[in-house]
Amino acid sequence: MFSQGQLVFAVCFFVAFVIAMIFAYRKDAKLHQLFYKGNYKILIGFIVFILILFLIKIFFKR
Repeated sequence: MFSQGQLVFAVCFFVAFVIAMIFAYRKDAKLHQLFYKGNYKILIGFIVFILILFLIKIFFKR
């Protein structure tokens, strides 16, 4: 399916990408704490909204 070179490239790219994301997150961690306070409330709101949609779907399916 994939050649050995393609698999090696994919693994190297993935490792480099993860390392870059870790450095970028560490660099911006203080800004995230300052500007994104309370964003977990929005996440909970989306999850509750999706659950309500599923409940409505199940309720009206019967």
